[in-house]
Order: sequence, then C-alpha cells, then structure tokens
Amino acid sequence: MATAVQMPKQGNTVEECLLVEWRVKEGDSVKKGDILCAIETDKASFEVESTADGAVLKLLAQAGDLVPVLTDIAIIGVAGEKVDAAAAPAAGKPAEAPSPARAGAKPAKPAAAAASQAKDGAPVSPRARKLAEKLGVDASAIPGSGINGRVTSRDVQSAVDSGAAKRATPLARAEMKEKNLAPAAATGIGGVVRARDLAEKRAGTARPTASAAAAKAPEVVPYKGIRKLIGDRMHASLMDHAQLTLNSGADATAMMALRKMIKEHGEAMGLPRITLNDMVAWVAARTLPDFPEVNAVFDKKAATLTKYGQVQLGMAIDTPRGLMVPVIADAHTLSLAEMSVVIARYAEDCRKGSINPDLLTGGTFTITNLGNLGVETFTPVLNSPQVAILGVCAIKDTPVKTPDGFRFQPRMGLSLTIDHQVVDGAPGARFLQAVAKGIETIDASLALLGAF
Repeated sequence: MATAVQMPKQGNTVEECLLVEWRVKEGDSVKKGDILCAIETDKASFEVESTADGAVLKLLAQAGDLVPVLTDIAIIGVAGEKVDAAAAPAAGKPAEAPSPARAGAKPAKPAAAAASQAKDGAPVSPRARKLAEKLGVDASAIPGSGINGRVTSRDVQSAVDSGAAKRATPLARAEMKEKNLAPAAATGIGGVVRARDLAEKRAGTARPTASAAAAKAPEVVPYKGIRKLIGDRMHASLMDHAQLTLNSGADATAMMALRKMIKEHGEAMGLPRITLNDMVAWVAARTLPDFPEVNAVFDKKAATLTKYGQVQLGMAIDTPRGLMVPVIADAHTLSLAEMSVVIARYAEDCRKGSINPDLLTGGTFTITNLGNLGVETFTPVLNSPQVAILGVCAIKDTPVKTPDGFRFQPRMGLSLTIDHQVVDGAPGARFLQAVAKGIETIDASLALLGAF
C-alpha cells in the first residue's frame, strides 16, 4: 500500500517550507530513514527522511515550491504500483492526502477544457498561457512538466527566470514566429526583445557583440522563497509600526582596552574569544530590566503592550540565506563569558542552517551590529512585535574638547529604533543614555561583579 510523505512541521511557528532540492527521483528505491529532499524555513534548513521502504512512486512538489507543512510531497510504495497523477498539488498550495483507493486508481484523463491547445499542439494550461502573455514569451515552445507534457505556470516562470525563454514584445514575438527569426539582441528594459532587434538581424546590421560579450550580463534573481519571506516581514514591520530612530554614541576607550587585554591574556584566564559585540550585548541585557518600556512587545490587534522584567535577547546574524535572529534566553542573568559562548554557538548554527526554529522566536528586544562593516549610523527595522531594536555602529576617532585642548576619542555609534506608538522619545533616549554609560564603564562593572 502506498504511503504519503508529508512536509514536516518545523517548530511551532513555521507554516510553510521551501523545497530546496530533491535527493531522489521517481522510480528510485528508498529505505525508511533515507534522505528524500532538502527543505528550508525562513530560519533554518533541514532534510526530510523517507517514512517507509519502497519505491518513489510520485513526487508531488517541485524544487523551489513553497509547501505548507503537513502537505503530501511524495508517495512511497511498491514498484509499479499506480498512483493518481492528479494528486499533485499546485505550487505552494496544500493538497488532500491521497487515499489508498486513489493511490491505486488509474490516472484520470484531463478534461478537454482543462487546457488550451497551442498552434503546434502542445498542451498549455489557461493559467500558463495568461502568464506567458503577461511576460511576453511563447508558452508553446516551453517544455511542460505537467500531465501528458502539459505546460504549467511554473514551467513558464522557470523558463523566464533561467533565461531559457526570451521575453519579447507582441510585435517581435509575432515576427519571430511568422518569419522564423532569432533576436540579435535584447535591448528592451529587463532584456526584452523588441522588433528592431529582429530588424537589425534581418538587414544584416546587428550591433557588434564584442562589448556585450565583455560586459557581464545582468542577473535576474527571482523574488521568492526565503528572500520573499524575509522581505514581507520587513515590509510588514514598517507598515505596522511608527518607527523612530534615535542616534547617539559612547566613549569606547574602556571597552577597547578590555578587548585588548582579553586578546592578550584571555586564553590564560580560561576566557572564550570575547568580541566588542558580545560586550555591547552584555551591557544592553544588564540595562534592559530597568527599562521595561523598551523591553516589550506590542499586540496592535489586542491593543496591549506587554512589558518584561526578564530579557529574551535577539541577536541579528548575517547568513548566506539572509538575516536570522536567534534569541538568548534570560540574557540578563549571563556573565560576559557565557554571553560570548552562546552568541558564537547560535551564530554558527544559523550559518550552517541547523538552528532550532524554536530558538528564533520569543524575543523581547533585538540587537543588530553593522559596525564591523564600517557603518557609522543606520536605521534598524523593528523585529515585530518588539517595540525597540538597538543598532551597533562603527567605532570612529572623534575630536573631543578637554581642559588642555582637544584629543581624539574612540566613539561607538548607537542607533535605537523605537515604536513611537507605544514608546515616547524621552524613555528611549534615557535607555540609550544608560547603554552608553554601561559601555563607558564596562571595566568597572566587571570589577564590581568580580568575574567575567
């Protein structure tokens, strides 16, 4: 009897996953526990294992699809067993799990109205034809992956994204088909072939291609998958919050001296590799309990602001897959060394894609650091539903007046974004002032605590 393999639920907050690649193909023999495919959430990557022994009878989703959790993605059964091809879901949409009866049924023939026919007889779905017309490509010239070679909208989009299908204006497309012409160039916006591109070839006056060959062709990157999820959340944050950014700075003399001492003697003292970012995180976590108005989350629908005495600190991590924000639980209770170890471990897991999704939720405040990239000031975007985020900027030598004249002081830039719907400027400024003071006196704070 055929067994359906579902898109697993990764963490309590994950609703859909991106199917990155299949590790098997239809007809392959697999054993229970074998890896079928690689998937990603907007936070981490995983592998999906087979839940049964047998042959891969049907793959119900394609690489690049966003698939809702608990949706069937493959069918495992006895080699040669018939499955209903119509059970395959549309890209990104859930499908009913194929029942044993359906899995053993003969494939249903598509209705005559299910697809329109191109002039050359290639079946093209109405949705694919509409998308092809919108994008200016010939759908009938695109290989179909659907039932009986049917061209689907996914095939059209994939052909355009990969450059296999040339986009063209309606006039150019008509001339290409009628006179069997190939474009000599694509001078339209976004690489669209225009009629004059064909005219140049027809007249034998195509433009020289040496310079074009020397120049790097523009790369068209589809806005989908993980990048789209991150982008949607950023846009929603700006739409849902009244974001105000306060910029300040702190004398980093003591912090830099402490960092130098740790680099020289930390190993002998049994300390981990403590960074300036770790120190700022430690100072902020120690400061936040005194400022619950910024250590809070805002539920606009419920019209409630929840202030916290405990600090669940989010740390923004740059990864090859995009921005990720693991949460350090009860960060206000950690020593500087403990803070450093946790941040390093979470950052490594994020970059590998092995972070537990449940560690990426529940934050009450976030820190993001662009100082190591030389950024002197910026506007951090709130990590909704949190009401504040601290941006750490570069350390810059700044002239400061003294009784004896002027001297250069290393000053670290700080940018605090607050939600002005629920946090006024003055409380935000007072918190920023307290963080700056904590940075300037970090050596004294550690001395008072008697340990790192």
